[in-house]
Amino acid sequence: MEENKEKDTINADGVENSADKKTCAGCGAGEGCGKGETTADKAEGCSDAGCEHHGKGYYRKEAEELRKKVEKLESELKEKDDRYLRMAAEYDNFRRRSREERQASYDAAVADAVKEILPIIDNLERAAMYDDGEKVREGVAMTAKAITTALKNLGVEEVGKSGETFDPQLHNAVLHEEDETKGEGEIVDVLQKGYKKGNKMIRYAMVKTVN
Repeated sequence: MEENKEKDTINADGVENSADKKTCAGCGAGEGCGKGETTADKAEGCSDAGCEHHGKGYYRKEAEELRKKVEKLESELKEKDDRYLRMAAEYDNFRRRSREERQASYDAAVADAVKEILPIIDNLERAAMYDDGEKVREGVAMTAKAITTALKNLGVEEVGKSGETFDPQLHNAVLHEEDETKGEGEIVDVLQKGYKKGNKMIRYAMVKTVN
């Protein structure tokens, strides 16, 4: 019986049927390669630990490579996380320093302004001590002079004088009249002085113009 079964694998010409021939799925060698599974055993999995294609050694090698890749990715991710945290901390420190510097600059500017105003307050307090009208008038004049000095020290300029030509960047014309003896757009009266610091207008001068 077994003799007949063995013969079934041989064709009429005495050649072994290739359909029944077992070959290694990895190396393509015959059944006796001893290095891996055969096509017939592929579904069951290779049991040869020495097979470089499908054996246990192959899977251990592949698992080790995957483990190394995962470790590398985790290391890169940790490095990027650390870099992000450092950048976030540096940005927070920058914002804090900027806020403190702005506040310090503002406080210094206020202190400078108050320092210039203090003499004005002193003059007003002294003027309030007099009942004599002439003394009060002198005190007011001193106060006005102190104000002019304080503004000059702060870099503030007066804007608007009679005889100047009207400039919409500096003046606000609220009254107008015709006068042939005056020039075109000439300021003939300043109703309220204007002030500026550098190119920054603090208040436009309120003026009366002609022509």
